[in-house]
Amino acid sequence: MKILVLYYSMYGHVYSLAKEIAKGATQISSAEVEIKKVPETLSDDILEKMGALKAKEIQKDIEVATVEDLEKADAIIFGTPTRFGNMCAQMRSFLDATGGLWMSGALVGKVGSVFTSSATQHGGQESTILTFHTNLLHHGMIIVGLPYTFEEQMQTDTVMGLSPYGVSTIAGTKGERSINDHEKKAAEFLGKRVAEITKKMST
Repeated sequence: MKILVLYYSMYGHVYSLAKEIAKGATQISSAEVEIKKVPETLSDDILEKMGALKAKEIQKDIEVATVEDLEKADAIIFGTPTRFGNMCAQMRSFLDATGGLWMSGALVGKVGSVFTSSATQHGGQESTILTFHTNLLHHGMIIVGLPYTFEEQMQTDTVMGLSPYGVSTIAGTKGERSINDHEKKAAEFLGKRVAEITKKMST
């Protein structure tokens, strides 16, 4: 049972969530979990001006995914930062190359889930996840969200992401925030849940 955590992360917040999700997925026996990133479309000069080179260096050992990796996986958990309430251009470019998989129905019946990050608390996290879901539905995937059995998403004492649509975090307008304990637990919960459902479907 192969689970792919596929993401793009400019400042490292989505990458941090990806690691927690992978940790949760590995708790299920027979789960082979891989973390991969989509190709970068921006030059180092632009990334330097955006203050993103440090995060790129931290992620340098993460393998870049190919479209074929999606076909090999039994479940795919996608991670993207928000860009005006939508997925980032890097993820959009990668998904636009999956037309062949759509034509062949290669992803039909696979489990899919989405996680994200935004600069502010109301920066488009839910719309990013929901609009991402349309891509999964076109591919015939089975969508898994974050149910309210993860009760910590009900609390109102802490500024945080999270919704029933998927896991999210708040990066801060300068990328100064780190994912908090609630978001870490939610990411681990989601990874484990995706693995559990994938395992049930494969038996």
